[in-house]
Amino acid sequence: MASFSSTISSPRHALSPNTFVHEAKHKRISGSHCRTFPLHSQRSPICRMGFISRFERKETTKHQIFASVTDTTVDKSPEKVKLPKGDIWSVHKFGGTCVGTSERIKNVANVILSDDSEGKLVIVSAMSKVTDMMYDLINKAQSRDESYISALDAVLEKHRSTAVDILEGDDLGSFLSQLHHDISNLKAMLRAIYIAGHATESFTDFVVGHGELWSAQLLSSVVRKNGVDCQWMDTREVLIVNPTSSNQVDPDYTESEKRLEKWYSKNQSKTIVATGFIASTPENIPTTLKRDGSDFSAAIMGALFRAGQVTIWTDVDGVYSADPRKVSEAVILKTLSYQEAWEMSYFGANVLHPRTIIPVMRYDIPIIIRNIFNLSAPGTKICHPSADCYEDDQRLESFVKGFATIDNLALVNVEGTGMAGVPGTASAIFDAVKDVGANVIMISQASSEHSVCFAVPEKEVKAVAEALQSRFRQALAAGRLSQVAVIPNCSILAAVGQKMASTPGVSATLFNALAKANINVRAIAQGCSEYNVTVVLKREDCIRGLRAVHSRFYLSRTTIAMGIIGPGLIGSTLLDQLRDQAATLKEEFNIDLRVMGITGSRTMLLSDSGIDLSRWRELQKEEGVMADLEKFIHHVHGNHFIPNTVVVDCTADSLIASHYNNWLRKGIHVVTPNKKANSGPLDQYLKLRALQRQSYTHYFYEATVGAGLPIISTLRGLLETGDRILRIEGIFSGTLSYIFNNFIGSRNFSEVVAEAKQAGYTEPDPRDDLSGTDVQRKVIILARESGLKLELSDIPVESLVPEPLQASASAEDFMQKLPQFDHELAAKRQIAEDAGEVLRYVGVVDVVKQEGEVKLRTYKKDHPFAQLSGSDNIIAFTTTRYKDKQPLIVRGPGAGAEVTAGGVFSDILRLASYLGAPS
Repeated sequence: MASFSSTISSPRHALSPNTFVHEAKHKRISGSHCRTFPLHSQRSPICRMGFISRFERKETTKHQIFASVTDTTVDKSPEKVKLPKGDIWSVHKFGGTCVGTSERIKNVANVILSDDSEGKLVIVSAMSKVTDMMYDLINKAQSRDESYISALDAVLEKHRSTAVDILEGDDLGSFLSQLHHDISNLKAMLRAIYIAGHATESFTDFVVGHGELWSAQLLSSVVRKNGVDCQWMDTREVLIVNPTSSNQVDPDYTESEKRLEKWYSKNQSKTIVATGFIASTPENIPTTLKRDGSDFSAAIMGALFRAGQVTIWTDVDGVYSADPRKVSEAVILKTLSYQEAWEMSYFGANVLHPRTIIPVMRYDIPIIIRNIFNLSAPGTKICHPSADCYEDDQRLESFVKGFATIDNLALVNVEGTGMAGVPGTASAIFDAVKDVGANVIMISQASSEHSVCFAVPEKEVKAVAEALQSRFRQALAAGRLSQVAVIPNCSILAAVGQKMASTPGVSATLFNALAKANINVRAIAQGCSEYNVTVVLKREDCIRGLRAVHSRFYLSRTTIAMGIIGPGLIGSTLLDQLRDQAATLKEEFNIDLRVMGITGSRTMLLSDSGIDLSRWRELQKEEGVMADLEKFIHHVHGNHFIPNTVVVDCTADSLIASHYNNWLRKGIHVVTPNKKANSGPLDQYLKLRALQRQSYTHYFYEATVGAGLPIISTLRGLLETGDRILRIEGIFSGTLSYIFNNFIGSRNFSEVVAEAKQAGYTEPDPRDDLSGTDVQRKVIILARESGLKLELSDIPVESLVPEPLQASASAEDFMQKLPQFDHELAAKRQIAEDAGEVLRYVGVVDVVKQEGEVKLRTYKKDHPFAQLSGSDNIIAFTTTRYKDKQPLIVRGPGAGAEVTAGGVFSDILRLASYLGAPS
């Protein structure tokens, strides 16, 4: 039988497994032929490792490998040095990325040297990717893939080259000697695995643990190189754990403390570099601490030393209020309570594994999360919520500290009237789930006991559903249970905060934020501790929901993705107004309006982060692509970094307006001065308004009637406060207001129209204004807002376009022929003047008679309608509160790009207020 020795630590610290190759048929060889030998002045066991060197080829598939470690040698002499415990010790844990290169190992050494604590315990992981490389060695050997040899050579070279970079002299020679010795032994072990085709878990743990051994030796050597006495610790000599499952162990604190005292009596030092991740069982078999084992090591050792604090060094500045990859406005939390960190880590936040927190909680040892690559960042402190620890001045009134999500889940709903009041039903359900090894992440049950709903990982839901169908086959057949339903494609969103407990309104605020983002909640759970509220959402809604609730609780900028349709006169003016006001809105009102797309009829400009509005015209020419409304909407609404989307339609296009209903259903808000939707077919209007009322998706159209004047909002205010509208009468066209305000004296009508056209008050074809159709649309909008169910055709219109000219070939032809008909309006003006009156073109809604009209009327010169100047609009509301003699008057500019764009802008800001911005 061939044999060899394997040393798994430095020449001064020898500890190795006793490995045997066994034939199958469940035979185990008792006894290990192990002996212990003293090494210099320090004692550690060396095991002789025996392997059967010859195998019959036909038996190789039956071989297994087992590993064990001998008991540490007991020193019978009295212990002279006792480990000093308490605040004198600071614990630092450095992950694989922190020691991933020779330069980073030097940086870590500098951090250790700069700590002025009396005692420093450093827990170190394997170099970056080394643990994966070690597992890969095992997998290759078990698969009889001979490339494990070259893979092992890569492990050797990674550590050799690192050592050459940072060590020199005897330290370098000693490390390289030990490294080659370990690699030689590993090669023999992997060869045995290759032959047997299998390795036990303990053997795998032993092999994988070498990464930590090497990094600890390298780091301790660098610290010593700087003139500081430093010992390195193989924590398998000290840390004893009891495996409780394949992925969990429980520390044996009593035995670990005994072994720590023995270790320290022989290795007194104020600076200790210890291996993370690895430990031993009570039988001295190598094992690991499983998931996030290095953090767990640091917490356990911190508890054993009763340290003042444990610092976990990583590559982020601390714990964020939400995943910064999903919420760009996420902030670093200065403090977290143990319970908050526990809850957030359970729900997927990259904080700490929940078990890491348990050891330090016992002794009130704070954990600091810091960034090794940004030493200026103070990090996040995890501790008990005392007055000096639990303060977060970023927003003192925020009762929710953070948000976390878990994706790729499915809901299972077991439902039936036969469940109510029947003991053992829930037990039977979860026994079936346990039998298939599935993990239940969340449970929700109403007090009616009619159904039990729970979330499991999507990859496990099929097995769970089949197990439940089998377990309850008889109950389903008999009708006591109605169904076992699976709802796939779900995600969990959890809000966490210790101050949530007993604070009214937290859940209401959470659900309100989700509702305003048009997100449906599928299931809800809240523990009696009230530290977290958990909701289940559609997977595609999860990121949007996360951003919506984070924004609501943290008063981060209310960010709205905007798509501008129609960069014509009004649209371009709006874009310029947005450009000029953007900085003020962000700084003073926490509103971030990002224009993600601009489209005209031919060209569209798209951006993933927001168009630079200072040069949008240039960008549209340089980067514009062919317009495609469907692609445009998908781009603007599909940006998952922004929870809210608004489409601003600055056209007068009925085709664009026909999409409003569909956009609102998708959760896209709509703001527009386009009158076509609200003045179109009545049934479509009613559907649009019903949809608006039923959802939290908003549809604002103030600028459809009076440009920037508050006409729609005034009307709604009257109705909502219980007033009754009797009559609405007004001059609704700025163009026609200008024309009749200037149609005085001996001036001809055609002359004034030409002047208005020259000044830009009219449409390119003045017939569009003089026909009265625009006023007719405004009248029908107000009539419908007042509750009248009228079609546009129900509103008679007196056109100012002479009938013979209605079919003119062009606007120029019309303007040339219009003077031929000046006498008609001149005669009407004369009649009005003779009666002491003036002509005004008005729209009227008579709510009492349930009718409306658009016509040319006369008014006494002291009437408010006769007092207008320029292109002002004026609207009079006669109600039960505001009588005929003193109606409610709204007056102001009712035409022009500036005021119309301003009205649209005002609607956008009102939307932002509804979505959570300060009002």
